[in-house]
Amino acid sequence: MKNLKLKAARAGLDMSQDELARAAGVSRQTINAIEKGDYNPTINLCIKICKVLGKTLDELFWIEE
Repeated sequence: MKNLKLKAARAGLDMSQDELARAAGVSRQTINAIEKGDYNPTINLCIKICKVLGKTLDELFWIEE
């Protein structure tokens, strides 16, 4: 499932995938794969991404059924 919340939060800060990746300590390809729904990040990576974007885990990674 695509993570459009992550993409929107990143875009809202006018941040590229590469900028987010560098800040979170991963590759741009990893951020791209998360946004496309091709990769499920570890909880530690989720937390790093949330801190960089100023969001909570629920705001970016909670899936409504």
